[in-house]
Amino acid sequence: MALRLAADFDLRKDVLPGLRAAAGARGGGAGILENNYESLRVLNVERNGNIIYTYKDDKGNVFFGLFDCHTRQNEHLYTFEKDLQVVSCSVNRERTLLAASLVQSTKEGRRNELQPGSKCLTLLVEIHPVNNVKVLKAVDSYIWVQFLHPHVESNPLPENHLLLISEEKYIEQFHIQVIQEDGNGVVIKNSGHLPRERVAEDFVWAQWDMSEQRLYYVELKKSRSILKCIQFYADENFNLMFEAPLDIALSDSGFNLVNFGCTDLQDQEKLSEHPTLCVFTNHTGSLCVCYSPKLDSWEQITYSVFYFHKGHSKTFTAALGSADSRVTKGITFLNLDYFVAVYLPGHFFHLLNIQHPDLVCHSLFLTGNNEVVDMLPHGPLQSLSGSLVLDWCSGRLYRADLNRSYLLEFLWDARLDWEKMAVLHCVLSCRQDTRFLEAKIIQWISENISACHSFDLIQEFIIASSYWSIYPETGNMDKLLPYSSVLTWNTVHSFKGYWEKLHSNLEYVKYSEPHSHYSNSVVRREWHSLISEEKTGKRRSMAYVRNILDNAIKVISKLEARRLEPRLTPLFQEEDNHQRLLVGLMVSELKDHLLRHLPGIEKKRIEQMVLDYISKQLDLICQILEASWRRHNLHPWIFHLVWALGWRSPSYLGGFCNRRASAAEFAVFHIMTRILEATHSLFLPLPPGFHTLHTVLGVRCLPLHNLLHYIDNGVLLLTETAVTRLMKDLDNTEKSEKLKFSIIVRLPPLIGQKICRLWDHPMSSNIISRNHVKRLLQDYKKQPRSSVIDKSSYSVEFLPLNYFTGILTDIESSSQALNAFEGHDNVDAKFVEEAALKHTTVLLGL
Repeated sequence: MALRLAADFDLRKDVLPGLRAAAGARGGGAGILENNYESLRVLNVERNGNIIYTYKDDKGNVFFGLFDCHTRQNEHLYTFEKDLQVVSCSVNRERTLLAASLVQSTKEGRRNELQPGSKCLTLLVEIHPVNNVKVLKAVDSYIWVQFLHPHVESNPLPENHLLLISEEKYIEQFHIQVIQEDGNGVVIKNSGHLPRERVAEDFVWAQWDMSEQRLYYVELKKSRSILKCIQFYADENFNLMFEAPLDIALSDSGFNLVNFGCTDLQDQEKLSEHPTLCVFTNHTGSLCVCYSPKLDSWEQITYSVFYFHKGHSKTFTAALGSADSRVTKGITFLNLDYFVAVYLPGHFFHLLNIQHPDLVCHSLFLTGNNEVVDMLPHGPLQSLSGSLVLDWCSGRLYRADLNRSYLLEFLWDARLDWEKMAVLHCVLSCRQDTRFLEAKIIQWISENISACHSFDLIQEFIIASSYWSIYPETGNMDKLLPYSSVLTWNTVHSFKGYWEKLHSNLEYVKYSEPHSHYSNSVVRREWHSLISEEKTGKRRSMAYVRNILDNAIKVISKLEARRLEPRLTPLFQEEDNHQRLLVGLMVSELKDHLLRHLPGIEKKRIEQMVLDYISKQLDLICQILEASWRRHNLHPWIFHLVWALGWRSPSYLGGFCNRRASAAEFAVFHIMTRILEATHSLFLPLPPGFHTLHTVLGVRCLPLHNLLHYIDNGVLLLTETAVTRLMKDLDNTEKSEKLKFSIIVRLPPLIGQKICRLWDHPMSSNIISRNHVKRLLQDYKKQPRSSVIDKSSYSVEFLPLNYFTGILTDIESSSQALNAFEGHDNVDAKFVEEAALKHTTVLLGL
């Protein structure tokens, strides 16, 4: 099942046993309740999570009880000794006042227990202790009641506020002052006259958000549906926060309430015949309106989601199968924090990503499998804040979240690319036990590395996992950091809290530039500039470079702190300044980017977020490598070329040798190549030592012509460490010489000069000599020379060589030349002469 439902409350288990025990203690036996078990039902869930329920005894008396979600204890609130039907009930935060609306029982033979001429009685009762009862309303229309539960520190509150919602389409707010008498007793002050005011009127739909204390309602103006929102505060004030048109069709004759408790007034079997509308918000500032019109066809169903925080909406139409598969239940919308679930029992389950609704491939649609589409109770469900789901029929309150086990299993079985991407993001949004989830996803990637054609699995995993790891830090991250590798699948108040975040989202939609997402384009240019300067011998100020490298040290230190066990792969065993420069530049640029767009967050916290984000990316690459290394049972000593190449005889050379590289080595080389490909296009840093290890495996796995092709096209990078190992570990057989020379001629000049000195061979001597002569003659100005040559100072009588050697000797003898070329392993004119002779001898075959 894609959703996992954990019961927070069960009327049968948490309430019924206590009521039976209490009935037995009074001597009445369990039968008092057993005869009226069907009367036991949930009435309301308050902001603090406490649940109000009601039941009747065998005399028809109405009992009100409260289940405390924190202590897991039940409390009797009040007994109404008349056989009436409860419409609605609410209790204030201190549990000193109870408001209830009741109607006459439908049992025949009962006289009218209400006031003459009235159908619904609304009462306000003092219950601490039980004392006065005040009639608030006695009318012929139904009334629903709801106490406000402000989040304030003071306890108790001197004034309580109560909403009355009338079937006649108006909402009033009563202000109730209380005073203490006789110790802890609480009574209503001036109960004869309670101030009240009209909050809303002429509405056709209303929804209460008990967690955030907000009222949403829809008015019809010239046949247009206008959605309005009122925010209630701790004092008696409230504000109309916004009003916005909705492209939906609601009837003026209709009347529907959401989250104002449950009554038996509506036939639940006919829910599919009425439109469904609900509003969902979360802590990131999202605001979604979900709507499904009245079902007109048994063949398909239509529903819409309005993403107010993104400035657009989407409408979906789902086929229901054959005409025989009748829809007897209404469509259900569930608020799952970063997702909205659309559920039609027996038909489909649609999981919508509300943070990134522009990418339909991030949403998951399941249908056909009974286990999938019948995962939830079939009764009417009420979606509450905090991913809570209330099943009115069974009296169970569930906490819903994504089922990681099912999603991981679905990930392995998914065949379509969009399903794989949607499930990948669903799994990564589950932030519990992330190490376990990442390990499972890496295992899946390793076994399905080439299974996706429309996106790169490694890219998507690195980008998405890095994004979700830092997303809880601030809700603005979806606007500042990339969340997918396929982004082209494509009123004024002083706002506080949620409203500030929603306003920020709307401002972003209206005014933001299309390039507000962070990218490494600036880092790419700066890094290439630094590498170019290094090749030419130039470099920025030491302070600038030192600051960049210090950034890299912080990232690597944080990365090493993440490690829970010894590392299998031989990474981080060399400086690898190029990758360290890239890491440090990314830290600097990303920090500047976030500071520009998050002015309200202190600099130290942003720096920490940046270090976490970049170290996470490197950590994910290390995890992929570690998993591949472990899966194929490789060992760190593969890093040593003599062992890795199996050099039992001089005839062995790399991929074109007596013994082929193992399948395990080929597999790890392939996964490293895919990692390189994924990070290259995004210009992401790699762990220091990655290129050296990749090259060592390349030498092991590839024939020479393929190896050189990989090098020439930038797939394999010749790091100084890798080439140094190559020169020291390989002998001077013909094949080894061919490989070594092919490598040396492809090295940058500065590194090439260092490497040549490690290879005691005429080829390297020739290269060293050429470079030495080139340096000497760069600024050479011809001077008059004696035509007489002292033959005794030369080993052979070859006049051109003798003359040229004399020129080199004169240049070297100048103090300027000595200073310029000091420290080059005593390379001089004599060395050049010997190298030239050896090279000539080889060419002549002597």
